[in-house]
Amino acid sequence: MNIETSILPPTATRVEHSTSDEINAKIENETRSDIARAASAGLPAISRRLRELDHEWNVERTLEANAATLILVSIGLGLTTDRRWFAFPGIIAGFLLQHALQGWCPPLPVLRHLGIRTAREIELERTALRLLRGDFASATQDADEAFRVAQQSLA
Repeated sequence: MNIETSILPPTATRVEHSTSDEINAKIENETRSDIARAASAGLPAISRRLRELDHEWNVERTLEANAATLILVSIGLGLTTDRRWFAFPGIIAGFLLQHALQGWCPPLPVLRHLGIRTAREIELERTALRLLRGDFASATQDADEAFRVAQQSLA
């Protein structure tokens, strides 16, 4: 491993690199289960699940929304109650910078434990479902095969 990848992991997988193997496996198993459930229920269920995925928030969006909310609340409290609240936006900005560079920040383990996925993990499920639906020339009816093909296409 060179120093560049140890300090700055690849953008697409930096959150997964910063997440425990146990949590990554749990998220992968849940994704596989969702794919298999939709596949066994047929084409309408696959299309419905694809629409649901269009509205799923990824970990980046969740972190950004939570950080922005905390910053705004801290500024409001700093203006109305105690100036010490103004320290929190700086701390939160540091966490966001750390996340942007390394793919990790203090709230990340909690969000990942709750099953919040990365954009790549969501796209993996979307691609597998589209394979099952027959959107591609390499269509399949097997959920596990669709998952493997989707993994390869997003690697």
